[in-house]
Amino acid sequence: MLSKKQAIEVLNAALKTGGDYAEIFIQETHSSSYSIENGKVEAVTDTVGLGAGIRILKELQSVYGYTNDVSKNGLLALANSLSASYSGKQTLFIDNLKVKKVKNIHPHLRPHAEVDPKEIIAYLKKGEEAMRISPKIVRTKSGLSHYNQYNTLINSKGFIFKDEKERGRAVLMCVAIDGEKIETGHNAPGASAGFEFFEQNVDIVKLGKETATSALTMLEAKECPSGKMPVVIGNGFGGVIFHEACGHGLEASAVSKNLSVFAGKLGTQVASKLVTAYDDGTIVNAWGSNNIDDEGNKTQKTVLIENGILKSYLIDDFNGRRMGMKGNGACRRESYKFEPTSRMSNTFIANGTSTPEEIIKATKLGLYAKSLNGGSVNPATGEFNFGCSEAYIIRDGKICEPVRGASLIGSGAEILKHIDMVGNDLERAQGMCGASSGSIPTDVGQPTIRVDEILVGGNGGELK
Repeated sequence: MLSKKQAIEVLNAALKTGGDYAEIFIQETHSSSYSIENGKVEAVTDTVGLGAGIRILKELQSVYGYTNDVSKNGLLALANSLSASYSGKQTLFIDNLKVKKVKNIHPHLRPHAEVDPKEIIAYLKKGEEAMRISPKIVRTKSGLSHYNQYNTLINSKGFIFKDEKERGRAVLMCVAIDGEKIETGHNAPGASAGFEFFEQNVDIVKLGKETATSALTMLEAKECPSGKMPVVIGNGFGGVIFHEACGHGLEASAVSKNLSVFAGKLGTQVASKLVTAYDDGTIVNAWGSNNIDDEGNKTQKTVLIENGILKSYLIDDFNGRRMGMKGNGACRRESYKFEPTSRMSNTFIANGTSTPEEIIKATKLGLYAKSLNGGSVNPATGEFNFGCSEAYIIRDGKICEPVRGASLIGSGAEILKHIDMVGNDLERAQGMCGASSGSIPTDVGQPTIRVDEILVGGNGGELK
């Protein structure tokens, strides 16, 4: 590992052509994964990675590169190569570095690496076996992956940050087939915690049965009708619509370049008065939480929207330069191979006052989108198209027949204004979010909500 003297030498080499900020990000990762498919242990892998990235900023310009040679000579070579992107004289000199302590707010009681692999495999087998509840379930798979990251950030502000992260995530997946119909069930809980999270919080047998039941239910469903209609969106992963269609539009990487429908709208009403939304990177042991962001700033709970009024953006220090705003702990990256930028952590719509039962009862005819899956979003406009993995028709205030092939079509800016009921059953779900700084762990979430009108796509004709 670099000494302070060596780090100072590398930083000054990076700044020699007039850069006004430089940082060295060194990362060591230890990861393992387990996989069981159709009753057989398919894979158990262990991986170790080591590398470093250097970023140099000059006003509104940035340059970034990475290497697997983390020696002084390797980092000096990278710093010299990157600094050649600028021309000028050095105006910032580094002569001292101070270690800034990072408090770990995400305790892990049973680090995954210390758990006997046989115990993990036995746990996964229970979930895999629980999904085999019907001959129509033709494929079952369970898995668990975990990693420890040891990050060192050294910057030209004169600080050294040392941070450790541990995350684990289980995956249950099954495929159901009936003739030409194919449906998939999927669940993937995770946390910034040790194996105790799964022992204490995830009943793997119950989750396995729920995963298979969902796939079998949709296998028997008729095609979803299409048209504009009220839609009740379930809690938990239903929050992926807010994440994708609205959350990305609140990131400074888009706002600072005026590439977001929310640019320039601070203090204005962008949503129904029933909507309050947060991004909170401080939730203890949450999947998307961190101790500090990748610029060394403490993570925080940020009010994005309050009673429909846009209050804040998610800002990294670099894009904050364009906006005249300071970073608020929202700078993230997948690994040392990516330049960091503004990203979400745990992003969710807050609880309202209605119960889920009241929301369903108040809906005469519409769609209940219990859970969502993948879709597409235009981040500049917020226009989206999301598929429903499990959906039902609501008739006279009751959840009735299941429907398959449902998709929700609209724009994030519009859907926010049309939320007319918000439940009190907030739940978060885990996912991976991909963007310019790589794929990172994020929580999405919301209580049950109702949108008074969304365009629903399907092949089942008109809703009657």
